[in-house]
Amino acid sequence: MNARITFCALLCISIGNGCGAARPSKYYQLTVPGDVAPAAGSDPYHVTLMLAPITSSHLYREDHIVYTDNAQYMGVYQYQRWAEPPTEMIRDVLLRELRASSRFQGVYPWGSNVRGDYILRGHLYDFREVSASTLVGRVTLELELRDARTGSTVWTHFYTHDEPVSGKTVPAVVEALDHDVQQAIAEFRASLDQYFAAHPVPNTQSGQ
Repeated sequence: MNARITFCALLCISIGNGCGAARPSKYYQLTVPGDVAPAAGSDPYHVTLMLAPITSSHLYREDHIVYTDNAQYMGVYQYQRWAEPPTEMIRDVLLRELRASSRFQGVYPWGSNVRGDYILRGHLYDFREVSASTLVGRVTLELELRDARTGSTVWTHFYTHDEPVSGKTVPAVVEALDHDVQQAIAEFRASLDQYFAAHPVPNTQSGQ
């Protein structure tokens, strides 16, 4: 799937007495899913999901694009950034993907005035450019599902993958990370589907 990568450049603002101009910044965002066809012949599960904020280190709760060339050193690009912090972008893509799948009675962000049956939480470990023998975009993300009534964790799924970068440019890195996120969410969605198929919930237990 070709990533739809968009960016906007800020207008140059004169500095000092007008003798120079600031370098324009560029902002990138992840692909937001369109319509997702539900599985043929399958009814929605009788559950409502609440999607909690994705936790991470401060690097991924800001808008910087992170890079590293070894296991210790990490840096950020100053003039090329994400439109939103990665944790928020990934949560939004996940929310819309799960809603579009039509596999659940409802999927809502945490804090909504809705009673949910399960709480979906996540932690982002990696979302960065990695320069090793080859240039890759690395995404490492773990999700867990908790029963809202008991507080017990009933499902977890860990994803990590290095997506090759097609060129030595920031847009190419963004495209690789975007593809990696789409692949991760497709994997999470399939795993959740398997869990609820194996653990059906009667309609009377739904929070709706």
